[in-house]
This record gives sequence, structure tokens and C-alpha cells, in this order.
Amino acid sequence: MNLSLWGIRYPLPSVLAFVLLTVAGFWGWHKLPISQLPDIALPTIQVTVGLPGAAPSTLETDVTRKIEDAVSSIPDIDKITSAVSEGTSITKIEFELGRDLDQALDEVKDAVARVRRDLPADINEPTVQRMNLVGGTLIAFAVESDRLAPDELSWFVDDKVTRAVYSVAGVGSVSRVGGIVREVRVELRPEALQALGVSAGAVSAQLARLQVEKPGGRTETGGAEQAVRTVAIVRTAAELADYPIYLPDGRSVRLSSIATVTDGAAEARAAALLDDKPVVGFSVRRTAGSSEVDVGQGVRARIAKLQAEHPEVRFVEVLSTVEIAKASYDASMMMLLEGALLAVLVVWFFLREWRATLISALALPLSVIPTFAVMYWLDFSLNLLTLLALAVVIGVLVDDAIVEVENVARHRAMGKAPMQAAIDAADEIGIAVIATSVTLAAVFIPVAFMPGVTGKFFKEFGWTAAAAVLFSLLVARLLTPMLAGHFMRGEPKSIVDSPMMTRYLGWVEWAIAHRRRTLALAAATFVLSLAIVPLIPTTFVPTTDVDQVQLQVELPPGARLDDSLQMGREVRARLREGVPEIESFFTIIGGEGGESMGGGVSFPEVRKVSITLTFKDDRKRTSAELENAVRAQLADMPGIRASFATGGPGDRLTMAFAGRDSETLAAAARELAASIRTVPGIGTVTTSAALLRPEIVIRPDPARAADLGVSTVDIADAARIATSGDVNQRLAKLNLAERQVPIRVKLADSALSDIDMLSQLRVPGKNGPVPLAAVAEIGEGSGPARIDRRDRERVITVSAELNGLPLGDVMSEVRRMPAMQNLPAGVRILPAGDSEAFVELFVGFALALLAGVLSVYLVLLLLFHSGTQPIVILAAVPLCGGGAFGLLLLTGTALSLPSLIGLLLLNGIAVKNSILIVDYAILGERAGLSRHDALIDACRKRARPVIMTTLAMGAGMLPIALGFGADGSFRTPLGVSVIGGLITSTLLSLVVIPAAYSMVAEITERYLHPLRDRLFHRASTSEPVA
Repeated sequence: MNLSLWGIRYPLPSVLAFVLLTVAGFWGWHKLPISQLPDIALPTIQVTVGLPGAAPSTLETDVTRKIEDAVSSIPDIDKITSAVSEGTSITKIEFELGRDLDQALDEVKDAVARVRRDLPADINEPTVQRMNLVGGTLIAFAVESDRLAPDELSWFVDDKVTRAVYSVAGVGSVSRVGGIVREVRVELRPEALQALGVSAGAVSAQLARLQVEKPGGRTETGGAEQAVRTVAIVRTAAELADYPIYLPDGRSVRLSSIATVTDGAAEARAAALLDDKPVVGFSVRRTAGSSEVDVGQGVRARIAKLQAEHPEVRFVEVLSTVEIAKASYDASMMMLLEGALLAVLVVWFFLREWRATLISALALPLSVIPTFAVMYWLDFSLNLLTLLALAVVIGVLVDDAIVEVENVARHRAMGKAPMQAAIDAADEIGIAVIATSVTLAAVFIPVAFMPGVTGKFFKEFGWTAAAAVLFSLLVARLLTPMLAGHFMRGEPKSIVDSPMMTRYLGWVEWAIAHRRRTLALAAATFVLSLAIVPLIPTTFVPTTDVDQVQLQVELPPGARLDDSLQMGREVRARLREGVPEIESFFTIIGGEGGESMGGGVSFPEVRKVSITLTFKDDRKRTSAELENAVRAQLADMPGIRASFATGGPGDRLTMAFAGRDSETLAAAARELAASIRTVPGIGTVTTSAALLRPEIVIRPDPARAADLGVSTVDIADAARIATSGDVNQRLAKLNLAERQVPIRVKLADSALSDIDMLSQLRVPGKNGPVPLAAVAEIGEGSGPARIDRRDRERVITVSAELNGLPLGDVMSEVRRMPAMQNLPAGVRILPAGDSEAFVELFVGFALALLAGVLSVYLVLLLLFHSGTQPIVILAAVPLCGGGAFGLLLLTGTALSLPSLIGLLLLNGIAVKNSILIVDYAILGERAGLSRHDALIDACRKRARPVIMTTLAMGAGMLPIALGFGADGSFRTPLGVSVIGGLITSTLLSLVVIPAAYSMVAEITERYLHPLRDRLFHRASTSEPVA
């Protein structure tokens, strides 16, 4: 069926179809969420187990390894990673892409339930959850008040703010940072406990058994049922102080006689400060599939309403990625419009006829708008990559319409009527237009199937670009000829060869006459382009200039909250004086600060200070330069490690060492870290191997403990309850109207700094409590502050800030270092972080390029019914490299993810130009022309549309290459590589392709056809005669 002929004869169905597609596209555009990057929700299940106060090495042995062993038998696991810190073990099970996560969640829960009886009895119940959050903090606020006390302000955030923010659609989590937690503190006096012979554990247990409300069954009274319940509840701390505590000898004393009871706050383990003022902060994260902009604006609206309802508090926005996503969206849309306008101007410059220009320009909105409907149907979002896909194909979308309209104009110049010219032109160009669009789609679709996380990242890019290209094909075949036939009714302009065309045809004549020399020069150009590649720096993603960065400062293990607060004050004072471009500081101590310096999960610790630096709008220096200035200011501060949190892919080098022997691992990691520090220009280099924390170690004496009937569990419980209180689920609670306040029993803080006092703790024995010193020795020691594991082995990570250096170049230099070449036995390197993604990216793109070329060949094979002509067409692909790589080198642009996208696009464009020439040459030969005349005629008639489409594509790429607006540094390498490749591929293919066509056709006639004839003849003569 001739689609164009049907569209010309029956215009109403075509118009109606595109009206419906446009309406659907606008509806999809309205519904699509806006985000900065695609949501990559990897199929990951997280198991979290808490045991307050437990050392990482203890948790690793008693909890982590058992959970890893239990879940390792579940099928389709990609990798298991664990991180263990004081009191917390987190195990992440990452499944292969495509795994049913609900089923995986059930299987992990079953595995954890099976091993639960083997875990310590006093752990917090394991939490098994799927990771449904994407990205980091979306928006964060600081809350301050002159009228509310710190505990009241903290409860205001926990209660009213949290409930209000969770009511906004798309909010995934709300986390409070800083503030305090209300708690009734029962601080025991050690001397009173010793005198009365009672232990802290006994006091805590008695309060937990007395301060309860229990059901007592049911009874019938007066012919009606009544519930029975036992109530022994105090309402205030003062009432609790009068509670009787029973002693081992049968006597009882009031609680106030052995302890100080206060209704106050729990021990401070976190703080938040806005500049230098203590505040209570909260951060918001969104769920997968939600819109960054809509969620952020919804949260702001809800906070504004809360502010109006509660004038006694003030909300200050301290961090937001909403503007980044919105600015990226606005810049991408503006770039789309600018590219479209420039492409239309190119069309008008060549055709100089407003009707033809309008018909060509109409292809742009009619191709882009229906694509939004496809994006919504596939659950995509309006993000940097999908909008980049549309911007990339802007020049391509108008190409098919240009070819159709230019061909109609040429037929009109022959004196044909508009309708007949449209029918003949559409029929003549049909195969070429279909071939160019389908081959371009065949280039993009393999990108959507790239393996690994990178493939997940580019799935939306590939399908969006392919959908837009196929819609442009539909416009070119169904709508453009019909519009040209009905509206291109002006006086036809005659087309004569210009002096430039005459000169060009002379070059083609020479190329055909000297085919071997021409193809040799083309091959030399390709080899030269490959020789340029090692000279170009390689990285993952270009660095961007941002308005906010997150500075992470670590103090040595064992540092107290007061030490971190003091260090935070010193850091802020230095930066205020040395870096005047900083507008404000938001400091979080003991909260989640993003990725840890060594990579992996970051645990909340009081020794970690995270400072969000907000830069002024009128600053002269870039964020990278300001980061260097901050490092210089903090370089001579003793006792700290300062680093910047990962702001995006490609700004950190991470290497992971795996093995069984932790000491060998630590030595190898320290040696590599020392070597990396010698790389010129590298930022902060850290390793998780250097973290040792001070400990007080209690070693029971088995003989004395057995004589006195004391177990190791009793000793550990007594020490834990005395120093930090019992585990949360065993604590007594004070019941209030809307919440429960825990009652924590422990020794007074003044007694905890004296080891001799700890030795006098009472431990339950068979004949009554005995001193701890009687059954154990107490000494000082040290242990790892955190333990990282991967696939059931210990892992130590080495992390380095790239500080603007290309990731690929640094990786190459690190691989050549002796520390990497001569690894100890049993130690191996695992891919991690950006290093893993970098390798995956280049391998994935190489596979996508190969698959794209193969797909193009198969498509051309089906369309041209020839095995040799597609080879001629694909000969244009290597011609792109010289211009692309050359312009990247000249402009100093790194070979990165966006430039790889540009190279991918160039393959499709180069093939597109070749198809136009080869298709017309085939038509000329079929019409009876000689091969030479057919090639010259094809070059004469197709050079103009080839140059028009190339200039339209280059004009569409120009706003991308200039890099104006948000995320400009990401787009620039793409535009540079495409424009450079367009120049060489167009100029060379216009000359090289006719020579290649001539040579391949001659080889086919001279060698392949006779060989085919002989094979068929041999097969026919070998058949038996009936």
C-alpha cells in the first residue's frame, strides 16, 4: 500500500489522526513528571538489624554473616553488600534487573525469619524493606522558634510537620535532623547501689514490670460483660521518683533515694545549626516515579500553610534540588525551541518559499508532541536525557520533511501540476525516506537495551529518540506530501547548477575515476581519527557548576558531640574569612550526610560533621574553584579529614579491595591511598582501613564467674544497662496523651568516666549481686569503627576526589601504579562506584554501536534486497570520527557520556546521507542510465537535500554545543561531537560514497555474480532427472 498516495487522495483521515496524536501528546506532556535524571530504582532489598552499643566486629560475627548466609541461596542475586557500624548492621541484596521485587521481598523475609533464632535475643527486630526511594534529599528546611523549648520544637517537627509533609503526594520519607528526644532519665548513684547491693539491671527491670498496663480478662457483672485490666501507671517524673524499689534482702527503698529522676531529654547524639544558631531540621525524599518539581512545590505549599497556622515557628529552606530540576527542564525546552527555529531558518534559506518552509517546519511539533504520549505510556519522565533525546533528533525530525518538500519542488520545476508533483516525488523518494528513518531508529533502539545500570539509565533516551524519529517518518509519508500537493501552488522555480555544484560534480568525476586513491584517502582519514582518540581525555560525566555543595568533616573515632560542635565552629569561622562567596552554612552533626568518605553507606555518628555550603549568586568563581579554596583553608587543620560529598557521577574515584585477611587488606589499601595522593591535582584521598575506635574491653574470668554463678550474658547486660540503658523494647514507658516517653535507667554521666567505678558495678550471681571486678578484668583496647563486606567477604574502599580531573585518565594512571600491579596474595580489586559505572558505560556503548550497525545493515538488506549496497552505505560511518574527535580535541572537551551519545547519533546521520545518494543511483540505473551517469545524476539531485539536512541538523545542535542554561556543561560535548562529525561525514560522504558505490558494483559484477551463477548452475545440474 502506498501510504503517501492514500494520504494525498484522502486527506481527512490523515489530518484527524494527527489531531488525535497531538491531543494525546499534550495530555501526556501535562501528566509526565519532571525530574533532573531518570529514576533508576534498582531491585534492592535492605535488611537492617540494630543492637545498641554492639561493636562492629561483634555484629559482623553474630548478625551480618548469618544474614548473608541465609539470603545467599535466593536466586537471581547480583551482589550482596553489608556495612556494619556501632549498633547497626545493614545488608543490601541487589537483584538482577527484571527480577520481581515483591517475590524477592517475600523470599528475603522468609530467609531472615529462618535465621532469627540464631541471632542474639536482645537485638531490635530485623527490618526488611524494599528500596523505593530515589535520589538524595529533595528539599530540606531548618525550623527555629523563640517561644518553643528545644523538646517542644522537636516534637512539633516529629508530629505536625511530619504528618503535614507526608500528606503531599510523592513524598517518600521525612527525616528529622538535630533537636532532642524527650526522655525520663533515672540516673543511678553508684555509691547507693553498692551500699544496698542492687544492680542497675534490677532497677530497670522492676520499673519495666511495674509501669505497665495489662489486660486482665473479662467478667460478667449485673448481667453485662465488663473488661478487666490492670493499671499501674504514673503520669509524671515526680510520681515515678516515689516508686518503691525492692532490694535483694527483702527491703524496699524509694527510687529517689538511689537515683535522680528528671523529665528531660535523651543523650544528644545529633545537632543541626543554621549558620551558628541551633535549629531543628528535616529533610524530604521522594518516591520513584514522582515529579521532583511537583513534590518540591507541594512541600513548599504545605510548609507555607503550616507557617501561617503556627506563627511562633519559622521555616528556612536550606537545601533544594527542585530548582536544579526545574532549571534543567526549562533550559531543555528552550533549547528545543531554539534548535527548531534554527532548523526552520536553514530550510527557508535554501527554499526561499514560505509555504514549503511551513510544511517542513510542521514536522517538528507533529513529531515531538505525540512522543510525549509514548513517554507517558512507558512511564518515563521529562528529564535531562529524554529532553536531550528530543533535542538531539530535532534536526533529524525535519530532515525527512525537507527531503520530501525539496523533491516536490524539483518535480514542480519540471512543470508538473502540484498534485502530480507531490505524487511522483513521494513515490520516487519513498524507499529512501523509509530507509533513513528506520535505520536511525535502529541506531537508537539498541541503546535502550544496554546492560547493567547504564542500560537502565539510557532506556528512556533510546526509546524516546526512536519514537520521535518514527513519528517524523509518519509525518513525512502521510502528511507532508498531502500538504505539499494542496498548498505548494506558487510559481515553480527552475533549478540550475550553481558554480559550486559544477565544482562539486568535478570532484565526484575525479573520485569515480580514481576510486582506489579516494577510498585509500578515506581509510587514512579513519586511521587518523583513531590516532586522535588517545589524545582526548576520558571521563564519565562532565563536571557542572552548582550553587550548593556538601562538605563532610570527620573527626577521629571516639570524638564527642562537643568536639564536633567546636570543630564545626572553627571550620565555619575559617571559611567565612577565607571564602567570602559562601552565603550560608547549614551544619548537621550525627545525621545522614550522604555517601561516606570511603564509599558505601554513611552511618549517623557524632564525629561526622556535614556542612551544606550555599554560594552567592553574584560569585565570580565556579563551584569547582570554590571547592579548591575550601580545601586550601582547611588543609592545615589538625585531626580532621575533609571531603566533598558526591555531587553526581564522575567526580570520585572509588577502588575496593576484597579478601579474607583484614590486615593484608588494610595494608594494601593504605599503600594504594598513599600512591594516589601523588597524582597531581587529586583531591582528598581516604580509606576505610584507617578507622579504629577506642574501646573498653571486659574479659570475664571463666573460673571465678562459674564459682559465683555469673554468665557472660549477665556481665554484658549489666554493663550495657549501667552505661547506656536497656534496649528500647524493654524500657518502661511514661504514657502521655499522644505519645509514650521512654524511662531510661543508667548510671549518672559523672560516674561513666571512671573505669574504677565501672569495676564496682553489680552483676547478678547465684548468691546475690557481686562486683564486676570479682568476675572480670577491665582494660582498654581498640577495634574497627566500621566494617564493609561484599559477597560475604570483607571489603576496604579507597576513595579519591577527582577535583575536575578526567576519571578515565586517573583510572589509567592508578592501574599502572606498583601498588595495583603487585597486590598481596588473596587480595583482589572489585569494581565499585563511578569506576564500575565508567567501565560499564564504555563497554555498553561499544556493544550498542556494534548492535546499531548490525541492525542498520539488516534493515538496509531488507529494503534494498542486496547484500552489497548496505556495505556502501555503511562506508560513511567511519568518516564521522575525524571531525568528531578532532573538534573534541580542539575545544579541549573530554570524551564522556554525552559525547558518546553524539557518536551514536552520527552513525545514523551518516547512513542517512549515504542512503539518499545510493537510492537515487539505483533508480537511475533502473531507468536505463549508465552507472557513471546515474551516480552523477544522483549527486546533482541529492547533494542539495543532503547539505540542507546536514545544516538543519547542525543548526539544531548549535544551542546544545554552546551550552547555555542549566546543565550546559553536560550537553556541550554532545553538540561538539555531532557538529564536528557532521562536517567531515557530509563533505567526505558526498565524494567517497559515489566512488565506493562504483567499486562495489564493479566487484559484484566481476566476481560475485559469476560465482553466484556457477553455484546455482552446479546445484541445478546435480539434481536427478525424473
